[in-house]
Amino acid sequence: MRGWLVTIVTNALAVGAAAWMFDDIAVSGSSNGARILTLIFVGLLFGIVTVLVRPVVAFLAFPLYLLTLGLMYFVVNALMLMLTSWVAGILDVGFHVDGFWTAVGGALVISLVSWLVGLALPIDRDRR
Repeated sequence: MRGWLVTIVTNALAVGAAAWMFDDIAVSGSSNGARILTLIFVGLLFGIVTVLVRPVVAFLAFPLYLLTLGLMYFVVNALMLMLTSWVAGILDVGFHVDGFWTAVGGALVISLVSWLVGLALPIDRDRR
């Protein structure tokens, strides 16, 4: 349970950093507290999309991973961010990513921030 909470908070921090860096990634809310709740919900949503959809897309795109020497990783992460934005739009959550290249940049920032937070707060995956 603690691992999921760390993942959600990490995703929320990473999405917040991407929204801060890119004007076309929007997190809306009437106050700072509402924006923080939106980021936490988007972190949860991004985690669910990543766990459920990304393995299927990565499996189907495996030949492209080989062909592009791994650069397809960033495209798949961008697609997961755009899918999260689409689901957030359906659920009427104040989160939107406008454009594919913005999603690629945002996915790069999210990957970097998640990696750095993962180094700072290692999750013991063997403990259940």
